[in-house]
Amino acid sequence: MSARLLVSACLLGEKVRYDGGDKHCGDAILARWLREGRVVAVCPELAGGLPVPRPPAEIAGGAGGAEVLAGRVKVVEDNGRDVSAAFVRGAEAALALARAQEIRVAVLKEGSPSCGSASIHDGSFSGRLVGGAGVTAELLRRAGIAVLSEHRLAEADALLAALDRVQDTAQRDNGAG
Repeated sequence: MSARLLVSACLLGEKVRYDGGDKHCGDAILARWLREGRVVAVCPELAGGLPVPRPPAEIAGGAGGAEVLAGRVKVVEDNGRDVSAAFVRGAEAALALARAQEIRVAVLKEGSPSCGSASIHDGSFSGRLVGGAGVTAELLRRAGIAVLSEHRLAEADALLAALDRVQDTAQRDNGAG
């Protein structure tokens, strides 16, 4: 069996974003993964109990997912409501799904307070990005899962190919012994 990966549901065209939209990614690599049955869709914000649509949310001060997980910073909606617990629950649900499926790679939506792997919004609701990871991206990385954005599909594909080779070698070795 080929290695599977988590992919943000919005990248798959699912209308799960805060505004009821998606961020469909039509890249050929993602299309191939779908054909191969490798993709496990996840939307941590829905898994955490947030509705669609919902007010936009950002990590206060652009501090990053590690600070949210440590309880030092909140994820807040543009109306000021603290939704940190939902973001943490969603991250935990994504990690549980990854563990259940033995997933080692995730491709998540860049810029999201959940899924951003290299950048998130700065917490001012002005559209400005800062370096940092979202809550789910941070938790998955802590568990040893490679987290990449939709802008790094070729790199994710190479990681999957390497995992497939390791698995194939292990199966051959087990069959030979």
